[in-house]
Amino acid sequence: MFVLAVQVARLFWTMLASIGAFGDWRPLEPAIPGSAARMALFESFDPFNREAAAAGAVQQVTSLPFRLFGIRINEGSGLGSAIIADDSGKQSAFAVGEDIMPGVTLKAVAFDHVVISRNGADETLYIDQSDSAPAAEPSAALQPPPGLGARITPPPPPPATGGEPLSPQSILNGVSFTPRTENGAVTGVVLNAQGADDAFARAGFIPGDIIAQYNGQPIRSPQDLVSLKNAIKPGARLTLMVERGAATIPIAIIIPDNK
Repeated sequence: MFVLAVQVARLFWTMLASIGAFGDWRPLEPAIPGSAARMALFESFDPFNREAAAAGAVQQVTSLPFRLFGIRINEGSGLGSAIIADDSGKQSAFAVGEDIMPGVTLKAVAFDHVVISRNGADETLYIDQSDSAPAAEPSAALQPPPGLGARITPPPPPPATGGEPLSPQSILNGVSFTPRTENGAVTGVVLNAQGADDAFARAGFIPGDIIAQYNGQPIRSPQDLVSLKNAIKPGARLTLMVERGAATIPIAIIIPDNK
């Protein structure tokens, strides 16, 4: 009986007490951040690189006197390499994880920039685009057919490159061959122009090209580089697989026979 009396008393108290249906309810006030907080929010947001901003990537551009000429990305391993020139203009190839200079390491590569670790801080280096783009040659306009059965004349092919025929001596004198190493192993040959001869351009190269194979043979050792140079002789027909940025293109070089 005592328990029943307590329960009845609680019921009456609940009915008589002046308590609202939802207790002490108040609408939420809008939280407006201050000017300093809004400025910090907008500085951390990059509308042109949202993935990097979401991942917390550092967007500070390096102040080191480097120039980035080429990038190679290995989709399988997620690693890659880059061709970077120092303040003297000398270009070298570096794999991800290798030291560019004491205290500076190539940390990651992307399609248009690399991330370098400088004394523990991440900095970005974008590919060099300071050279102006070559002017496009005007192409012949396609004339509309005057009637049925009319043929459209295609634009004429570009003129052939002038200059003297390539010779072994002009190639060896006009092209510098520098081994590219990754983790201590030779993985290709970096090409650059040297001397006053234009054989480098007439061969179809641009600075920073990397020969990965010649005549179907991959370059994996210093001896392969020696074999490549020995193959540059009169009457030679060389088929080169050249890495240019993220693409690999074939280049054929035919050296006339002296006979």
